[in-house]
Amino acid sequence: MGLLNKLKNEFIDIIEWLDPTNDTIVHRFERYQNEIKMGAKLTVRESQVAVFINEGQIADVYSPGMYTLSTENMPILSTLKGWKYGFNSPFKAEVYFVNTKRFLDNKWGTPNPVMMRDAEFGPVRIRAFCIYEFRVDDAATFIREIVGTDGDSTTDEVTNKLRNIIVTRFTDAVAESKIPVLDMAANYNEFSEVVGKVIIDEYKEYGLNMTKFLVSNISLPPNVEESLDKRTSMGVIGDLNKYTQFQTAEAIGDMAKNSGGDGGGMAAGGMGMGMGMAMGGQMANAMSQPQQQQQQQGGGAPPPPVPPALTFFAVINGQQSGPYDINTLKQMASQGTLTKETLVWRDGMANWSAAGQVPEMSQVFGATPPPVPPPPPPGQ
Repeated sequence: MGLLNKLKNEFIDIIEWLDPTNDTIVHRFERYQNEIKMGAKLTVRESQVAVFINEGQIADVYSPGMYTLSTENMPILSTLKGWKYGFNSPFKAEVYFVNTKRFLDNKWGTPNPVMMRDAEFGPVRIRAFCIYEFRVDDAATFIREIVGTDGDSTTDEVTNKLRNIIVTRFTDAVAESKIPVLDMAANYNEFSEVVGKVIIDEYKEYGLNMTKFLVSNISLPPNVEESLDKRTSMGVIGDLNKYTQFQTAEAIGDMAKNSGGDGGGMAAGGMGMGMGMAMGGQMANAMSQPQQQQQQQGGGAPPPPVPPALTFFAVINGQQSGPYDINTLKQMASQGTLTKETLVWRDGMANWSAAGQVPEMSQVFGATPPPVPPPPPPGQ
């Protein structure tokens, strides 16, 4: 530092800080050799506190307001220095301004997919993203535990240090919830509340307050989402044979429209219709061949169609889910997700009933043997 800057700092007697970045949490006020004149003016604005550190120890913490630095306004530092009568010579101290406003729109996501066991899909991996807000509540604790001797601390530095807390707590909450993957979107508020309560208590250890924690998205890996979309599409299509016939009819109609009005067009249209009919006949033959083979092998009429699988809807965590087949229900019962008291329903039932009262559900929980008969009386 040059001589002019040295003299300039010795005459400055106003200590204040304005944040030009909007994301700085802590700023150390720089002064030549940390010399502050007795009687200097300290200005602490709203959403700030000023922390004085003398010889490595936190001496005084000032809330918003304007102060004249004297022995009367610096009780702890005056006691440490033994200034019983006061004097005008400079004293050496570090001044840290701590920003106490809310820091908004901080984003977080799982660095790796979270493994969990789903009742419908089995083992799956999910990813999650959230938005949270925080502020500094205890400036002295925050400097001791997080900042240390760093002259400027930003939100990125702090969030990177505390990110693992969110990852661990969120992963644990998702794994213990046992909420089906397809129902997680309806439980973002519940996840946010459970994880937020745990994180708030842990952030207090660092002088921070987590003012808001919101889960914004929980998603499956792209390949699983693609398979799920295909499964949904098949459900929308319904009867595959009728869908194929409809597609064939649409193709014949398109060829007829594109045939034009002249003779050549009519010929082309007739050719197109013939091709369409031929394609339809080939499809019909292809679909009828398995039935003919069955008739030839069995020597009689084809067997009746396979009856549809027995499925049930269930009330899980207060919400309707399913339908589930018997194998899935057995798996859910072994995991404790489904009990005999769980309400279930299937097509043909008038109302919801407890699973233990539905005869078809006995194969899910296993048959209960009758009571053991009493022993015969003596002498028989």
